Amino acid sequence: MSQSGQAVIDRQPLVDYYDDFYLGEIKLGTPLVDPNVFSAQSFTVVMDTGSSNLWVIDAKCESQDCLGQPVSEYSKHQFDTSASTTYQKSNQPFLLIYGSGSCKGVIGYDVLDLAGLKYASQGLGVATQIASVFGSQPIDGILGLGWPDLAQGQVVPPMQNMLSQLDQPIFTVYMSRLEASFCRHPVLPADAPVDGGRITFGGFDKDNCRDEINYVPLTSRTYWQFKLDDFVMGDFRAMTNYQVITDTGTSWIGCPTDVFNAMVKNTNAKLSPLIGQWIVQCDTYYPDMIFKIGGIEYHIPAYEYVLDLGLPAGDCVLAAFPMVGTGNNPKFILGDVFIRQYCNVHDIGQGRIGFARSTVEGTTYTPPSTQPTSPTTPTTTSGGFMATTGSTVTALLLALLHNYL
Repeated sequence: MSQSGQAVIDRQPLVDYYDDFYLGEIKLGTPLVDPNVFSAQSFTVVMDTGSSNLWVIDAKCESQDCLGQPVSEYSKHQFDTSASTTYQKSNQPFLLIYGSGSCKGVIGYDVLDLAGLKYASQGLGVATQIASVFGSQPIDGILGLGWPDLAQGQVVPPMQNMLSQLDQPIFTVYMSRLEASFCRHPVLPADAPVDGGRITFGGFDKDNCRDEINYVPLTSRTYWQFKLDDFVMGDFRAMTNYQVITDTGTSWIGCPTDVFNAMVKNTNAKLSPLIGQWIVQCDTYYPDMIFKIGGIEYHIPAYEYVLDLGLPAGDCVLAAFPMVGTGNNPKFILGDVFIRQYCNVHDIGQGRIGFARSTVEGTTYTPPSTQPTSPTTPTTTSGGFMATTGSTVTALLLALLHNYL
């Protein structure tokens, strides 16, 4: 229950940078002076369903990464633990390793305010060292929305701490999409984020998601992991099933090497030696990526996976990357490219995830009747190797473009 004793539904607005970072604001601590007059400290963080820990940057960290890399034009908000009357220090170290980089420091406890939901003693990492890629991104930290078994340091994730306050043990993620004109500016100023959607804690987002929700059971309560029945693109059909996750903290589509090779073939993508990414022509027809989940086909049109960063010669970037996954680990990551088309309903209570078509103009999609939706020559191979997530790739790419264009 909330502090008033009533179950609630709260909404966390997201801001969108480049269709690549979807960020939300949280507050930590209790100010030294009258909290009724002065606010707690605010931070802009990735709302990340692909991890389970919360961390922010320590005010004592004076490295350029902790302050913000000048080329990025993003300054950081750092957590001054000495300015909070409720901060509890511990001597427990933490180290978090992501696909994009790592951070380390110590674990502490303080009041967390997430979309108006408050928890008095949330465990969090206070980072004294962060990877350089984080220094170039418009973030002050990461708030994990995954399951407890994924959390490091035996810290209880924020969602589990706040479940008793919610009307239902669910949260819905809706992500909007930038207009094309925004996407043609590779380096936006730091004050240029736009409305990026919202996360609805405790309920379903009826304003932005269609009523029909198709649920599938989770196969692991670590990530939001489930079974992918099949993948189709153009003349390629995987003809096998995979373990897969959806992840708000990954911008692109991660996939096995054979699937990535099919994406390259179907888009005639070429590897750019300048930026180290696969380049496609912006204004060309490409087939849908089709993900079959729970017997239902989910279409991702080209305007989602062809990323326009303002490259010369009408070039765009293929928003996908090859990755490796062994055993029961995920073989695919369905990042923001997928989530923009389909709202994700995370049902903690029943251990399942649901998908509902977005209702917002410009993000809904109907497969064209004039184009094929199934392959003519099915093929399948195997293989894979590790790569960084899309958000990392694009952060580095944008920094390079800042100097090139």
